[in-house]
Amino acid sequence: MNISAVIESIGVFLILIGGIMAVISAIGILRLPDVYTRSHAATKSSTLAVLLSLSGTFIYFWAAENFISVRVLLGIIFVFLTAPVAGHLITRAAYRSHVKLSDSSTEDALKEVLHPDKTDQ
Repeated sequence: MNISAVIESIGVFLILIGGIMAVISAIGILRLPDVYTRSHAATKSSTLAVLLSLSGTFIYFWAAENFISVRVLLGIIFVFLTAPVAGHLITRAAYRSHVKLSDSSTEDALKEVLHPDKTDQ
């Protein structure tokens, strides 16, 4: 086995792990109780899934065809920068729109910061 085949195998492995993480993310989005935990599943694990898949794709094509794709690199950077920010903004908008936490949530850390007059409720 030569070094090119080993690097291709690493790329394929990263793509496989990315696919598994995407399935885990989808299960988390379906199973978690409220918008805040669903947003966590949607941003953290799906961002990791996309980054693993794109990294594996980049490595595979680099090893197999000696081709460096700038588009894949730009896709990695774009997803890495935009997905967590979008998730944060969606969660913040939900909180400011007074979307309730699930009953299993134990603490609302922002309540005393954003609503100091309602801390005793």
